[in-house]
Amino acid sequence: MSDNNTILAKLEGLSQKFDTIGKQLGESDIVADMKRYVTLNKEYRELEPIVAVASKYKKALSDLANAKDILVGEKDVELREMAKEEVDSLEAFIPQIEGEIKLLLVPADPQDSKNAILEIRAGTGGDEASIFAGELFRMYVKFAEKKGWKVEVNSSSEGTVGGFKEIICEVRGNGVYGVMKYESGVHRVQRVPQTETQGRVHTSAASVAVLPEADEFDVELNVNDIRKDTFCSSGPGGQSVNTTYSAIRLTHIPTGLVVQCQDEKSQIKNYDKALTELRTRLYNLEYEKYLNEISSKRRTMVSTGDRSAKIRTYNYPQSRVTDHRINYTMYNLPVFLDGDIQEVIDQLQVAENAERLKETDM
Repeated sequence: MSDNNTILAKLEGLSQKFDTIGKQLGESDIVADMKRYVTLNKEYRELEPIVAVASKYKKALSDLANAKDILVGEKDVELREMAKEEVDSLEAFIPQIEGEIKLLLVPADPQDSKNAILEIRAGTGGDEASIFAGELFRMYVKFAEKKGWKVEVNSSSEGTVGGFKEIICEVRGNGVYGVMKYESGVHRVQRVPQTETQGRVHTSAASVAVLPEADEFDVELNVNDIRKDTFCSSGPGGQSVNTTYSAIRLTHIPTGLVVQCQDEKSQIKNYDKALTELRTRLYNLEYEKYLNEISSKRRTMVSTGDRSAKIRTYNYPQSRVTDHRINYTMYNLPVFLDGDIQEVIDQLQVAENAERLKETDM
């Protein structure tokens, strides 16, 4: 068993911090400062699970000490037998809860709780790559439905025979980025295209990028640094979309970043979505430095540190899905493409958690 005192000392400090923040959240000057209030409230919610586990851990240690006292001082055979069972049970339980605590004490990626901007682009493979990009988009929409998340398209460019050359959307919900970040990288499909007359298997690819969505407190935008252009939307959406100047293109003059949104009929809605995307892209210029730093330590995160990395292969002849980061293979391709991807994400999270624990001294 590891050093209980070290863990208890850390938990005690965090419990005190939790209580302090709880009191601060009720103070009028904090409530009046929205940026400070949002930051403290987020920190308070992050500490809640640690404080809850700390309570269980302290009780288990106390119960173990009491049971051992009974074993030493009690003469009643039946009571001693009950105490022995409790000692055995607690000595098996305490290391488990210590493992849970250690993981909770490892600093989480502060971006994990954020919404995400999801980008899917057709890669090598021509029309087949566009079709595959469309299938990946459908897969993520189905997955989002299962999670109770909302997907809103910002902009898209359709392929000539279906699917998308590019599609950019927002995914909103509880802890979206912390789950979807594992999808960043190159996805490869191996199958016989419908246009192939000789039955040969072709390989095509699409790239996926998942960015944590920046909120208004993460990036301060100066409106004087942004040039706004309006234009007519193209693509599906009816006559009104194609004949009114509702689409928005924003250019951030200092960096040259350009974003556009054309999915909504309302120019105001398109502007708001484009502004959110621009803020996110500016935020990610800095966030990339962090990703590059951790990608050298964690193979599970190589996808986000290097978005050109091949992370997964979808093989139709074998109905196989292989994630190359953890050498994990499933033979349920149709189900997987129907949005049932939680299994591989769970495995990636387990692998990353193991790597995160190695980074700590505890």
